[in-house]
This record gives sequence, structure tokens and C-alpha cells, in this order.
Amino acid sequence: MKKGLLILACLITSLVTAQTFEGKGDQKLQIGANFQDNVNGIVITYDYGLGENISVGIVGGYALNLNNGLEADFEDRIDLKARFNANLGNVINISDNFDVYPGISLSLKNFGGHLGMRYFFSDGFGLFTEFGTTFAKYNSDALTPAEKINNQFNANIGAVFNL
Repeated sequence: MKKGLLILACLITSLVTAQTFEGKGDQKLQIGANFQDNVNGIVITYDYGLGENISVGIVGGYALNLNNGLEADFEDRIDLKARFNANLGNVINISDNFDVYPGISLSLKNFGGHLGMRYFFSDGFGLFTEFGTTFAKYNSDALTPAEKINNQFNANIGAVFNL
């Protein structure tokens, strides 16, 4: 019984000491679901740490399910973004497992911003959620319903992995 409790305590301690953002050279891969008005899709994110609290990355997304009779071509469904994050987990110091990262992004469709949060259960695996919005659209005319895809408020949720 004592050995079992000792092993359980060691496992819990290893889970508690997970690091979310380790600074320069840190790499994260996020895979998740994307939710927008009338659209559900997938999102894949890669972030690379440049400094103690700075990372850059790329985001790819594709709209899979179109609702309410919405029709869209491939170029309206896909988006690719370059992004910059300020990783504030060690600044706000809630937990070594938790990271908050506001940031900006430049995509094929717009210039926008995001606020994300990551929580790691182990050194390699965690969950993330991210909320994004558009600050400026490239097309300043009235957008068609298909052009609104990736040009509106969105929410992402999924798994994050340390590489």
C-alpha cells in the first residue's frame, strides 16, 4: 500500500511540474476544432519560441462544415496565418502548467488578434483554447457570406503537444 501511494505521489508530482512555455527554442504543435458563425472546421498551429516570453508561428485552418445553406469554394474555406505571441504564463504565475498568450496575426484574408490559453497535464500533452477576431479585412467591400469565413470572431479548442 505504501509503495502504491509513493508511486502515485511521484506520478502526480511529475504531472504538476509540466512546463507550458520554456522560452527560446520551445516548440508547440496544436491541433483542434474551429468554430465560427455558420462554420465548423479544423485548425493546426505551430509556435516557436524566440525568447523568454516571445514566440512566432503559423496557423492553418480549413472550414469543413458549412451550415444554413452556406456555400464556399476552396479559397474561401482555407486560411493560412503568420503570428506573433506574448507568452505570459511565467509573468502572471498562476501555475507552471498554465500559459496565457495574447498575439497578433497576418493571414491570407486579414490582420487580426487572438487570446489563447494552454494547460499541460504532462511535459508533452495538454489542452488549449483560443479566441480570435479580425481587426482589418483585405476586402473592404461588403463581404459575401462565403468571404466572411475566416473574417469573423472564432474560437478554437483542442490538444497541444511539446515537440
